[in-house]
Amino acid sequence: MRNVRMVVLVLSLGALMLTGAQAAGAVSVAATGSVVFVQTNESAGNRVVVYDVAAGGGLTRVGTYATGGRGGVASPGNESDHLASQSSLVYDAAHRLLIAVNAGSNTVSTFAVDGDRLRLTGVVSSGGDFPSSVSAHGELVYVLNAGGVGSVAGFKVVAGALQPLPGSVRSLGLANTSPPDFLTSPGQVGFTPSGAQLVVTTKASGSNVDVFQVLGDGRLSAAPVRNASAIPVPFAFTFTPTGRVAVGEAGTSNVTTYGVRPDGTLVEPKTQTDHQTALCWILRVGDFYYVSNTGNNTLGGFRIAANGQPSLLMPTGVSATTEPGPIDLTSPSGTRFLYAQTGSGKINEFAVGGDGTLTRIGVIRDLPAGMEGIAST
Repeated sequence: MRNVRMVVLVLSLGALMLTGAQAAGAVSVAATGSVVFVQTNESAGNRVVVYDVAAGGGLTRVGTYATGGRGGVASPGNESDHLASQSSLVYDAAHRLLIAVNAGSNTVSTFAVDGDRLRLTGVVSSGGDFPSSVSAHGELVYVLNAGGVGSVAGFKVVAGALQPLPGSVRSLGLANTSPPDFLTSPGQVGFTPSGAQLVVTTKASGSNVDVFQVLGDGRLSAAPVRNASAIPVPFAFTFTPTGRVAVGEAGTSNVTTYGVRPDGTLVEPKTQTDHQTALCWILRVGDFYYVSNTGNNTLGGFRIAANGQPSLLMPTGVSATTEPGPIDLTSPSGTRFLYAQTGSGKINEFAVGGDGTLTRIGVIRDLPAGMEGIAST
């Protein structure tokens, strides 16, 4: 009997130790592990779904949070990309703040991020119609409103929420509709790496890359410098280590890089097509640049030389195939994983090899069709 009691005691202690280790592990993941955030963009009520990233890159769903707003759909509504934009969900690492647009209610939501847990800190007016893209730099946040003539509106981060910056709204003067047309709505807003300028792409509404000056008080120049894109329909963009802006241009599925002068003029365009269809989204992962080709259900891969010249990773231009309708992309900081969101309600998981090769890890299928917006810590 004594031996039986000893065995029971040992087993009980072991169970307690395991439970404690599991709890400690959960705390560790929440505090230091990589996390991926996905915006559902549902018209009945927008949500953010949170996933932990496992050591092998697989995603595990750990929570869902209402934004307090509604999702939206660009006209005519049958495209895989319902917001027609990049960066509709943004993680501001400096403030541990997640910023989400609610295109159907013309609001922007903020969440405080604690590991893999979120806390809603505010819901504010976007300052315009159909907010679709966000960019943060220092204490400033600018929101792109895609409806009607289009506009950008400024905010400051105050106590973990957004406070509107009076006098910061600037019209884009686009020939657009409300809700916005998929092709003629602006594609993305983003600060240059220094924060001295704010960039907006207009897609087919002029095929321009607009560059505003950011003034000392956080407001913008009265009007942007309008730069004609080298290839029609400039959509999404990122920046190279040398400060060139790398733009996904959908007209003939090109990546084009430009030097950005202090006066807002874009110079020395260098371009390369991946021979696919509807190259719209672009993400830098280390030395590589990946794009979503929505018309082919593929991801393309590029290198960009120090002089700005893009070149293909694969001769065919295809680095991987995806579920139908690949759109926005993310890669958690410090990892070699890439996650591709699709308008069909899937997340495609990939590992990034040392040579840029993408290896499929798996597919997440628990999200609604029409979702848009993906970000990561």
